[in-house]
Amino acid sequence: MKSIIISPIITERSMALVKKNKFSFRVAIGADKDAIRKAVKAQFSVEPISIETVVQKGKSQRVGVRRVQKNHAAYKKAVVTLRSGQKIDIFDLGV
Repeated sequence: MKSIIISPIITERSMALVKKNKFSFRVAIGADKDAIRKAVKAQFSVEPISIETVVQKGKSQRVGVRRVQKNHAAYKKAVVTLRSGQKIDIFDLGV
């Protein structure tokens, strides 16, 4: 596995969770909670309290003039709760 944390998830819902000290990431599908905890600690220098994970099912979508079916791959999402007073700078959008 090359990288545990693939990208942050920046949506309206995830930004509402930032106010509660919860940060959302797209992670490798084979990553477990302990590996995610170590990766967050190493990459952002913060101490996670808890980690919640969910595997989002892949979906199919019909696109284009010919209505060709396109498949989106499944992915794993992790919501990381940090200690109060800690934050991750990626999610700071000046709010």
